[in-house]
Amino acid sequence: MRVYLGSDHAGYELKVHLASYLANQGYEVVDVGPHVFDPDDDYPAFCLHTGDRVVADEGSLGVVIGGSGNGEQIAANKIAGVRAALAWNIETAQLSREHNDANIVAVGARQHTLDEATAIVEAFLSTPFSGNERHARRIAQVAAYEASRELPPLP
Repeated sequence: MRVYLGSDHAGYELKVHLASYLANQGYEVVDVGPHVFDPDDDYPAFCLHTGDRVVADEGSLGVVIGGSGNGEQIAANKIAGVRAALAWNIETAQLSREHNDANIVAVGARQHTLDEATAIVEAFLSTPFSGNERHARRIAQVAAYEASRELPPLP
C-alpha cells in the first residue's frame, strides 16, 4: 500500500521516523514534505498536497502531522474526496477507518510519544473499512454534499 506523508516543522521529526518505519514494514512511502526542517514553514501546502495525492491514488492512505494535528486535518479536508480524521489514540484511529473509511489520519506530534504516535498510525493503516451499510450510507451523504454543495433536507 502506498502511504503519503506530509507535515510541518512540528511534525517533521515524527514524519521522518514514520517514513523509515513504514518503509521497513513494507509500505510504499511517499514523503510529500517538508524535506528539510524549517521552523517557520506552514502546514497547509504540505497537507493539501498530501490530500490531493491520496485522492488521485485510489487505495492509498495518508498521514498528516503537526503539533496538534488539528490544522493539518482541517487543511487536508479541503480537498474534495479527502476524509481526514484526527486520531488521538488507537481506538479513534481504528474507528476512523471502520466507520468513516477515512483516507487520511492527522496526528499531533506534540501530543504523543514516538511510540504512541507510531501505534496510532499503524492502527489506522491496518484497519479496513467495515463496509457496514449504515456507515456507507453516511459517507455517501457527505460525498453527495461535497459534489453538489446542496444541503440535504433535515429529517
